[in-house]
Amino acid sequence: MSVAAVVLAAGRATRFGAPKQVAVRGGEPLVRTVVGAALAGDADEVVVVVGHAADGVRAALPADGRVRVVDNPRYGEGQSTSLATGLGALGPDVSVAVVLLADEPDVAGGAVAAVAAACPPDGAARARYDDGPGHPVALARPLWERVVGITGDRGARDVLAEIGVVDVPVAGSRPRDIDHPADLDRR
Repeated sequence: MSVAAVVLAAGRATRFGAPKQVAVRGGEPLVRTVVGAALAGDADEVVVVVGHAADGVRAALPADGRVRVVDNPRYGEGQSTSLATGLGALGPDVSVAVVLLADEPDVAGGAVAAVAAACPPDGAARARYDDGPGHPVALARPLWERVVGITGDRGARDVLAEIGVVDVPVAGSRPRDIDHPADLDRR
């Protein structure tokens, strides 16, 4: 079983007022922190989907042969296009894709590894924190075609609700979205 992480980093970050993917928290750009968690979670490959501020996001990524960047020219149409772009970029040997968001830097490598390991061969698994479900979410290859059909600024939530999802206990609170500059100081 080959596991790839798909990091969604293409958004406009309109509430943030600047490309938040490259905003620095703890001395490191957010996207680099999230990619680091994917690598620490033993992803065989990390695909970072870029769109808005693509050059800045590329420059913020670690120099690691397992990290690959793909462009989403349709990023303005919503997160669903980035998810479809990321899944479409994965090779035929990948059986599980673990989806992460570039604006959730508190995700841990252990959570990435746990959801990947718990993902059923035709289903999905997600982290369930002390305060509810959150990312990362693992999607088995048989689901990808359905997920690629999603439109707008939604993730795979509707598909997951329909098929059911394996909840993987992860200690602590859900990773928080960084939506505003003040959120960078929150833990």
